[in-house]
Amino acid sequence: MQDSNPLLAAMVRVESDKARQLKRKGQKMEVDNLFSPIDIAISGLQAQGKQMEVISSNVANARTSDAGQGEPYRRLEAAFKSDGDLGGVELGEILPDMSDFLRVYDPSSPRADEQGYVSMPNINLPLEMMNLSIATRMYQANVAVLKRYQRMVETTLELLR
Repeated sequence: MQDSNPLLAAMVRVESDKARQLKRKGQKMEVDNLFSPIDIAISGLQAQGKQMEVISSNVANARTSDAGQGEPYRRLEAAFKSDGDLGGVELGEILPDMSDFLRVYDPSSPRADEQGYVSMPNINLPLEMMNLSIATRMYQANVAVLKRYQRMVETTLELLR
């Protein structure tokens, strides 16, 4: 992941430079068992990335009347959970939304029942777009934390020179 993201690669370089400077001065870097701000922000980025994948799947399948086994595509929801006592977040499960399918009147469809209705996915596109907007904002907030942390480390290194 670090190779594909220039921001994270730069932050790793900054952390490595910090460790080298402390080593030259005969000091050791202390490592505590708590998540660093980087770890927490990265867990948020990963979780929201998965959330956006689930939402994208829902939007892409909004008109899929047969997802196999004779049923329309069923909307999926991401359930998050705390990453232990460390403060991060992770994707717990991807659960199907068990609400009723939408029924659309289309007697010409080969999937129509006796009354002419076709079962369609239980996806509400405006709701999915709101969820996508929220996930995008949360992703951006985690990126902002990483950028702020990078500036803090750079300022600290400047003060140590």
